[in-house]
Order: sequence, then structure tokens, then C-alpha cells
Amino acid sequence: MEKRERLSSRLGFILLSAGCAIGCGNVWKFPWMTGQYGGGGFVLVYVLCLLLLGLPVMVMEFAMGRAAQASPVRMYQKLQKPGQKWHIHGYFALFGNICLMSFYTVVAGWILYYFVSFLTGSNANLGFVSMITDPSLNMIYMGIVVVLGFLVLSFNLQGGLERITKVMMVALLILMIVLAINSATLSGAKEGLTFYLLPDFSKIDANVIVGAMNQAFFTLSLGIGSMAIFGSYIGKERSLMGESINIIILDSFVAIMAGLIIFPACFTYNVEVGAGPSLLFDTMASVFNNMAGGRLWGTLFFLFMVFAAMSTVLAVFENILACVREMTGWSRPKGCIVCGIGLFITSTTTALGYSVLTFQPFADGSAWLDFWDFLVSTNLLPIGSLVFAVFCCSKFGWGWDNFLKEANAGKGLKVQPWMKPIFCYVVPCAIVVLYITGLINFPWN
Repeated sequence: MEKRERLSSRLGFILLSAGCAIGCGNVWKFPWMTGQYGGGGFVLVYVLCLLLLGLPVMVMEFAMGRAAQASPVRMYQKLQKPGQKWHIHGYFALFGNICLMSFYTVVAGWILYYFVSFLTGSNANLGFVSMITDPSLNMIYMGIVVVLGFLVLSFNLQGGLERITKVMMVALLILMIVLAINSATLSGAKEGLTFYLLPDFSKIDANVIVGAMNQAFFTLSLGIGSMAIFGSYIGKERSLMGESINIIILDSFVAIMAGLIIFPACFTYNVEVGAGPSLLFDTMASVFNNMAGGRLWGTLFFLFMVFAAMSTVLAVFENILACVREMTGWSRPKGCIVCGIGLFITSTTTALGYSVLTFQPFADGSAWLDFWDFLVSTNLLPIGSLVFAVFCCSKFGWGWDNFLKEANAGKGLKVQPWMKPIFCYVVPCAIVVLYITGLINFPWN
């Protein structure tokens, strides 16, 4: 195995990690959940949950990756005490990344299709249902996402993944600001922004808090080693608390900006704010089709959605690739070919799940996408984050002192002594409550 690759800059690390966190969850799920849970109150609770839950788990993942200088599948073996079995979670982390990409590549393909439709002017007859039930369309666009992703990764880390992600993330942030300014000029902007930004405390209940915890947790891609892998690519010049805060700020910025784009448009064109999956696709398409210069704005909107989706695809593909290469000793190009073929096969289930390969695992209307998402979102992310927290804080694992030494190495903000109860008790307990609540409220049938 050759010497471990490195990211060339601190900016590359921050943008790459933020790119992994920023994706469909920020731009599709966050506005939809905000609409469903009553607007500004949900946004406030969400931000608090990011700081109390998301930040500690992110620091722990980065610390484990940097200390081990290995992918999740080998990380525990370097940090655990002799005879311990923590490393079993490393294989579950790899499995979680594969499950995630088995549906995410298809969703990224849908976004790419909408972008191409607006770009070529064939956006008048777009329909979400007709798109997902077209098997050849789904297979072609999913295939493009998989091939494109592993083509970028076949180059070395700095020349491929880091360089492409830097460009995509900067373009994404600029595009979002432009689109938000445009939305602020719409006739329903005042109503939309009032709903979105002014908390109505009477609407904050237990369901809102659980929903906000859920969204905060899952938007940061925590629990399956996605952040640990980037921790393993950086040196010890900067402490990890400050870097994690920078990434969470970027992730939150994109989610908040998505709301600034979508809610003024919803109130202008009388669109239902809690519309669910169709909010991004059918709703935004109809909004753009009815506004002046709509084709241009629609092209820009779905272009930044392509950037958001592909930044996550690239980051998680890199995680899978790193795990496989450490287990096999393969070169980067060979690993890309084998992993690409494997993920194309697993993603076929979702691509054909609404047409040829019908499968209803849960309630009426559920499909392969819901099955993969159930494995990841409802199970592997919260359980994985709980394992990270217990491993870092417990004397039966890596231990608090070892974690603290690694997390605080370098310049920047440090984990303070008063934070220990949050890391060791608040985070694990909240995760357990969130996980059990998620299972109780899950629509099984």
C-alpha cells in the first residue's frame, strides 16, 4: 500500500467535508420539514440541535479518523485495546455508505435530468411521477452519476476529488446567493420570509423537537464514517472543534439559503409548503415555468442542486473506495472500476424500483428507495453515532483522555472541560431517545 494521500489545504478539507454534509437533505428535506413543522420555530430548534448533537459527534469522527490515519474499516483496529471488537462497526459503516449510495445515485440522477431538461428547453412537460416510472431514463442518469463520480476519483486525491469539490462548492454558494436575492423580489416574499424566519413558539412541541434532531443529525452525514475518512487525510495543524464549526456553518448556510429561495416562491405561487418530495421537483419546476426568465432560473437552480448532490456522491464514493483499497491493497483506478460496477448493480434496485422491480417493504407506495433509506437514516446513522460517542467517551473504548488529546491538537478552538457531560451523556442519551422514537413513529404498514 502506498503512502497515505493528503489534502493540499485546510480550505480543501473544509469544503470537502462540507460537501459531504451538503446534499439533498439540505435543499429538499430541510425546507419540506420546515414547512410541515410550522416554519421559524423548527428552524430555531434545528440550529440548537446542530450545536448540541451534530457538533460533538462530528468532532469525535474527525478525531478517530485523524488519530488512526485509516478508513473506518481499519480505524478501530488501530485505536481499540487488544482483544476488543469495536472494529466490527467499521464493516457496518462501509455497509451504510453502500446502502446510502444505492438510492442517492438515483436521486442525483433525477436532479441531473431536471437540469438537462431546463438547459435544453424541454421543461414544459416535466413530471415527477412520469420520470420515476421510466426505467431507461432512471438507468441512464444513475449510470452517468456513478461513472462521473468514479472517473473523478480515479485521479489522485488532490488532483481529482479536492480540486473538483472546491470548484463545485464555491459555485454552489454563489448560485444560492443569486437565487435567494431573486426570490426576495417576488410578490410573496414578505409572507414567505415571515413564515420561515419568525419563530411561532406555540407550534414547538415534542414532534417538532424530534423532527429537528432527526434533520440536524442526518444532514451532517454522521455515523457511517463519512467524516472520519476526511479526518484521516489531514495533519495536526488545526484543532478539530473549530474546523467542525466551520463545516456546520457552511452546511447550515446552504439549508437556510434553500428556504430563502423556496418559501418566497411558495407564497408567491400559492404552493403548499408541506408538499413533500414534489416540493423540489414538480413545485419548483412549475414555479420556474410561470415566472419571467424561468428557464434561466430553473437551469441555475437545478445546476446548484446537481453540485449539492454530486459533492455528497463524491465524498461517500471516496469513503467506500478508501475502505475497499485498505482491505485489498488495490490501486485507486482498479478500486474505482470494481466499486463503480458494484454500486451500479445495487443502485439498479432503486432505479427500477418504481417500474420493473416493484417491492413494497413498508406502507402502501413504499419502494426500494424507502428500504435503503430505512436501513441508513433510521438505523445505521443513529446507531453508528452512538457507537462513536461511547467509544470516544468510555474507558471500555478509546477513552476520553485519548480523544481529547487528538481533538485539541493544533491551533484553534478546543474541546473544553465543561463540555465533557455533553459529549459523554447528553449526546448518547439524545441519540437513544431519537432512535427509539424513530422506530415507534415509523410507518411500518
